[in-house]
This record gives sequence, structure tokens and C-alpha cells, in this order.
Amino acid sequence: MKKWMLLVLSVAVTVGIAAPSPKAPSKAEAMLEGKADFRKIVQHAKDKVFPAVVYIKCLREDNSSGKKITGEVLGSGVIITPGGEVLTNWHVIDKAVEVRCLLSDGTHYTAKIKGSDKDTDLALLELQVPKDKKVTFSHAELGDSTKLKEGSFVMAMGAPYGLNRSVSIGIISCVSRYLPGASEYSLWFQTDALINPGNSGGPMVDTEGKVVGINTRGGLGMGFASPMHNDKYIIEQIRKHGKVNWSWVGLQLQPLKNFNKNIYFEGKVGVIVAETEPDSPARRAGILKQDRILAVNGAPLTAMSQEDVPAVRRFLGKLPKGKEATFKIQRNGKTLDLKLTPRAKGKVEGEELDCPRWNMSCKTINQFENKTLYFIKQKGVFVFGVKYPGNASSSGIQQNDIITKIDTKPITTLAELEAAYKELVKNVGTKHRVKINVLRNGQFRQVVLNFQRDYDKE
Repeated sequence: MKKWMLLVLSVAVTVGIAAPSPKAPSKAEAMLEGKADFRKIVQHAKDKVFPAVVYIKCLREDNSSGKKITGEVLGSGVIITPGGEVLTNWHVIDKAVEVRCLLSDGTHYTAKIKGSDKDTDLALLELQVPKDKKVTFSHAELGDSTKLKEGSFVMAMGAPYGLNRSVSIGIISCVSRYLPGASEYSLWFQTDALINPGNSGGPMVDTEGKVVGINTRGGLGMGFASPMHNDKYIIEQIRKHGKVNWSWVGLQLQPLKNFNKNIYFEGKVGVIVAETEPDSPARRAGILKQDRILAVNGAPLTAMSQEDVPAVRRFLGKLPKGKEATFKIQRNGKTLDLKLTPRAKGKVEGEELDCPRWNMSCKTINQFENKTLYFIKQKGVFVFGVKYPGNASSSGIQQNDIITKIDTKPITTLAELEAAYKELVKNVGTKHRVKINVLRNGQFRQVVLNFQRDYDKE
């Protein structure tokens, strides 16, 4: 290290450059100036983070086929504290009933899920150390991802395809990639460093050997990672609450300029309301479609392009819940101040129930996950999966049927459905037919479910 610093100093003296500050350039800066071996920089950065890379194997329960199936999900993670906190993706540990982690030194631990956030696809685990042992884990340092630019060198680390740890190198292709359906609260880093299945949850590392993102998706020569400057907020929220307490106002937003849809609004300030959600704080406050939001609580909001919209949603998602906010609106050339009270967003996915004797699974209607069903019935349960062959399928029950009654009992919650199911199955010897009322495509129907056959034993 001393030899390297002397080399840099001697070059500066030779060409007669006066250093503006006594701070020595970083290894990455020296590399860009051609004063250091790029291979050594990569090796140095890799060596700092590689010991903290974790191979994750989860046992996951899946009810989507109408039957509870337990399968394996493979992914990656990175240890970020000496106490054994592991950062990974939500989709790696989603519906996991067991999480096991293999460390770089060959040791393995079970992990507890401290919390997760589907909206940003992040999760935080904690390695479970036996009480009679004291372990200090090798961990990676979180970096400043705002310094990255297009062309910055990065490394993607993880366990692709369930293989042993690997590292790939590339550049940042785009620092602010908008992905429709996956950019509610943040943009993404796009890279040409290989991110294959199994790399999900692994760290994206800069040339300083710091974690600047979490690898999340990839394919066709493109990979995407969540930026650490956004991830840090998620980590803090999960540590405090076990989840991210997003606020919800019920606004669908669109930018002032949208080249892809050929939609352009005049002016250079504000963000346009595309629609308000049913029974939302925004609709109750009187906000209308095509309103232009200029400011919230005096803070100006502007989304010129779709890349600007996630930052606006993030701002709204951090508004205090239950506390009235002032929205400055421009409507038909007039400026209005409207009062809106955000509420907690709550769960973004419904709970599930397996009904094995009926050969189907059911799920709670969720306004964020099941928008079409929620429009029909805001509270209730629906058929999530139907097994073929099975009693439900042979009786004519279909996926997405909303269950309203079982015999004469109204059904609005998963607990009510579970109680009715257990009671009927308990008496299957004397009664094996039940009338079920369902809502299908907005129309009421009656279905007689015959569950006499036990398909699982045949």
C-alpha cells in the first residue's frame, strides 16, 4: 500500500501537478487514471465482500395449484453486520417455512426472517447461533450508491443456479432504470454483469469493495439491482418494525411527459393524477382524475418523466399516517388546497388456506394484489387454486370464484371459511355434499361440491 502511494506521489511530482488536498486517491480513482492494476483492484474488492456472501436454501409452501406443495428455492444473500444480519430478496424467502444459510467458510445456520417488503423485493434475515456459542461473522460494508454513474465498474456476487459462490464483473449500464410493475418506490441499477437465477439477493459491489446494491433480476444480457441508497431505508424500517410501514393515499400518478404513450402535459411543474383508488383517502379528499399535484405540505412535487414518478410515490409513502396533509392542486387553471389523511398501506398480499379434501386452496382478497376481485367485493375470500383431478374441479368450482356462502353461513374471512371446512370434513362420513355460493365475473352462482372421494389416497 505504501509503495502504491509513493508511486502516485512520484508521478504527480514528475508532471508538476499540485495536489488540491492531502487526501490520497482511492484505488478505483487510481485505476481510472491508469496508475493501478485493474486486476488487483477487482481482487481487493472481491476479497473484502466474498467472505460475507451467503448461499440460501429455503423450503417454501405453494398453494397455487390447489394443493399445498413444499419445494426448494435457492438464492443468495450478504451478511451486513457482525451479529449475522443477512440482506436478501423478498422473493427468495417468500412463503418460506425454513431458511438455511451456507457461509463461505463451510459453516451453516438456520435463519430467522426479521422482516420483508414485497414492494421493494427486500428481506432481512438473522442467522441463529446456538446460545452456548459466540460468533462474530465476516460482514460487508454498505457503500454510497449515489456515486455510481453509467460506466462505473461493479461486481455481481452470489450462488447462481445453486452452485458455489461466484463473481461476475461489468459496468453500470443505467443508474435509473424504470421497470413497469416493479418501480413503485424506486428505480433500478442496470448492469451487464451476469445475474443468473440463484444470484437473487446477492450483493452488487463497487471497486472499493462496498455493497452498493442487491441483485434482484436478470436475463438476456441485462441484470438489475436495487440501489443501496434506497435499500438503507428499508433495512432501518425492518429493524424497527419487522416491515416497512408505507403510508397509502390511493393515487395513481403519471408524469408530465410520456414518450412511449405519446402523452404530454403543458408546464414543467407538478405530477398528474391518472386515477384515484376506490375508497381511498385521495378519493375521499376530493382529488380528481387529471388534477395536477403541485406540492404536499409545502414541498414541491414534479415528475417530468416516468423515471421521476417512483420518487414521488416514495415521498407520499413516507407521509405520517393518520395526520392530515395539505395537497396543493391545480384544476382547470385554479389552485386548490385539499386536506388528505394518509392511512397505513397494510398487507399487499392475502393470506392463504389449503383445503385438501376439497382439492382447492383459498385466499383473502387484497386490494393491491387482486384489483379486479377487489372491485367486485372489497372484503372476502376467493378460490386461489384448483387441483386437477379433484372434488372442486369435478364440481365446477373455478379459480378466482369469490366464495360468499357455505350452506347458509356467510363467508367474509378466511377464518370463517376454515371453520366451515373443518366442520364439514369432520363429518364426511355422514355428509359429503355442500352448497357453495360464489361470485364469478360479477354474477352469483350456486355450486354443489361433492367431496366424498379422497383423491390424495387414490
